Amino acid sequence: MLGTKSYIQYEPRGACLILSPWNYPFSLCAGPLVSALAAGNSVILKPSEFTPHVSAVLKRMVEQVFDASVVAIFEGDAELSQKLLQLPFDHIFFTGSPSVGKLVMKAAAENLTSVTLELGGKSPSIITDSAFLRDAVERTAVAKFVNNGQTCVAPDYVLVDEKIVDRFTTLLIEQIKKLFTENNSSFEKSEHYCRIINDKHFVRLSTLLVETLEQGAQVIIGGESDRNTRFIHPTILTQVPPSSRIMHEEIFGPILPIIVFNKLEEAIAFVNERPKPLALYVFSGNKKEQERILLETSAGGVCINDSGIHFLHHNLPFGGVNNSGIGKSHGYYGFLAFSNEKPILRQRRGFTTVRAFYPPYTARSKKIMEWFLRLF
Repeated sequence: MLGTKSYIQYEPRGACLILSPWNYPFSLCAGPLVSALAAGNSVILKPSEFTPHVSAVLKRMVEQVFDASVVAIFEGDAELSQKLLQLPFDHIFFTGSPSVGKLVMKAAAENLTSVTLELGGKSPSIITDSAFLRDAVERTAVAKFVNNGQTCVAPDYVLVDEKIVDRFTTLLIEQIKKLFTENNSSFEKSEHYCRIINDKHFVRLSTLLVETLEQGAQVIIGGESDRNTRFIHPTILTQVPPSSRIMHEEIFGPILPIIVFNKLEEAIAFVNERPKPLALYVFSGNKKEQERILLETSAGGVCINDSGIHFLHHNLPFGGVNNSGIGKSHGYYGFLAFSNEKPILRQRRGFTTVRAFYPPYTARSKKIMEWFLRLF
């Protein structure tokens, strides 16, 4: 508009609640906390009760660095989280499962509180016959089995072209052994291979595996476990029924189903038949294949010829879409998540172009309006 000046002022949302998960609890507390503080907010931080030692370290650091009016940390279980969610925060940042995310969103709705939700993974990898196989194998193995598969960006299942599936599987087994064992030692004795975080999650994964095998899936490697130490051997499955629970729930553990496809459209359809994932990984040496997958699928983020590393790139927004999340974080995008973008328009004194549209609506003013509308 003639005579006006406009700009955006970024103001703090106000009091923010950050609810952290138990996978990488330190980094997933620190990232949102930095964004919230950079935007000028005060924060209540609720780390996971499943990582008490990390929570204790966070509490000590927060109390040493921040005044309690700026950042306060609360340790407790799910009951404490529920009580916090009843309070009228200005923004809630939650990382966790879609089922708990729905509860957070429902609680936030009571106070019309804005939310950022980083939710379910169920992230697929598509590996075509044009992929550089050794890269695909190595990067899939690392992303899937580091931290025992207990990361939100771990590939949840792989779709592999039938032309290369046998070679891929053989190399994947070799790579897993190379990463986590030394001198032919067992995975159970490895210093490099993690354990399941708690008994509840161990039982869930064990039950999921038993159910899948009863439905006809075959074990290529692994399947062994020890409840006393919460050890689950790296497990690769084939012939997994698409209708099985393991293909509909985020696994979040060291179990990897391999799904075979004949044509690329089959892999794309398989992904699209399920809720939109947090991430999609594409291993292909063919740019037309890459572009087709990008155009015909939807995901929170995509890595081409790698897995999970987009999470480490803080100039890229990180987050899901629909079932896998609402809103984005990291870097500038995290700052936006914790800010209110307040548009400001300054009008000059005296005559303005808007005055032509004031009533009364004479024949002359109607002609001006008709001319103005034709411009748009």
